[in-house]
Amino acid sequence: MAIRIGDVAPDFTAESTEGPLHFHEWIGDKWAILFSHPKDFTPVCTTELGYMAGLKPEFDKRNTRIVGLSVDPVSDHRAWLGDIEETQGHAVNYPMIGDENLVVAKLYDMIHPNASGGSRTAVDNATVRSVFIVGPDKKVKAMLIYPMSAGRNFDEVLRLLDSLQLNAKHTVATPVNWRPGEDVIIPTSVSDEEARKKYPQGFKTLKPYLRTVAQPK
Repeated sequence: MAIRIGDVAPDFTAESTEGPLHFHEWIGDKWAILFSHPKDFTPVCTTELGYMAGLKPEFDKRNTRIVGLSVDPVSDHRAWLGDIEETQGHAVNYPMIGDENLVVAKLYDMIHPNASGGSRTAVDNATVRSVFIVGPDKKVKAMLIYPMSAGRNFDEVLRLLDSLQLNAKHTVATPVNWRPGEDVIIPTSVSDEEARKKYPQGFKTLKPYLRTVAQPK
């Protein structure tokens, strides 16, 4: 099935390195990041999972849980953990889902629907490098898909999460290359009159459709 922004994230139950994981229940009232990688014991994935472990305190501050997934068994995940910590300097501190039967990968349209489970190579899994950001309402807020050869920029995932959470709280948009603390955009759905009430400190009008204001706290 195709997943679109705004859809309810498909629920599932799967084995993970921290035991059975019931996705919607595991999310609870938090935000969540589900990210997949092609195969255990591969170079790019090793760097990604280690970096994500180093970023986990930042996600914790943002009331966000993170979970990894590959179409390898949990036993392979556990065997790989030592390599990740040794080479990347961070021990994996979040659950990793074992999806050797491709149930979750197909549910989230991460891999070709005709793919079959069993022994697979990284090349067979080339489509499985996806990121899904899910809100507390269990709806998909954003998606990123990378090719097998390109490691993801998880700093960008964090920046995107900041933008999504700001929009959820204050109904504002963020401009190109926005960073937390910079000015934001007042959506066109908000009239000037409403904007003056909401932002008594004032805002800047560059064009009738382009108005900026200091980031709300």
